[in-house]
Amino acid sequence: MSTWRDDPNAIPPWNERPKCHCGFRTWLQVWTDPLPQGKKGCRFFKCPDIDDDFKACTFMRWIDTRPLGRVSFKEEQERRVRQQIRLKGKEDELKRRRAELGQREAALKIQEEQFQAREAQFKREADEQKNRYKEPAQSSTTDGRNKKGKFLRFTQ
Repeated sequence: MSTWRDDPNAIPPWNERPKCHCGFRTWLQVWTDPLPQGKKGCRFFKCPDIDDDFKACTFMRWIDTRPLGRVSFKEEQERRVRQQIRLKGKEDELKRRRAELGQREAALKIQEEQFQAREAQFKREADEQKNRYKEPAQSSTTDGRNKKGKFLRFTQ
């Protein structure tokens, strides 16, 4: 297993950062000044302590011997080729997933149409059953009423 010391671009964990003479764990910072020559972009540890008089602790320890941003032309070319290969692979994956999505959407549309057809069929069947039971009840006049709704007298 590699550690942050093996990888020049890794950040050390907090518990492995050195302590300054103030007793604090140091901060990791990147040098931004142009001087000293060749140190711009290099990482270093710095004490986070600033006292009330704004006098900073002077503890500082370099991590990098060269700036992280400097890479050779060949390294940059290789990185770009690897990146293009990865992007091409991602584009192919995206096309494949879009095709799958199109197939799924088509299948869902078919299922939706089938569902709507079944729903319409069930509604028609329910209406037909409702009409079947209504028709005999409406045409029956055997309950003893005349057309005006009055009961008829039966005489024997």
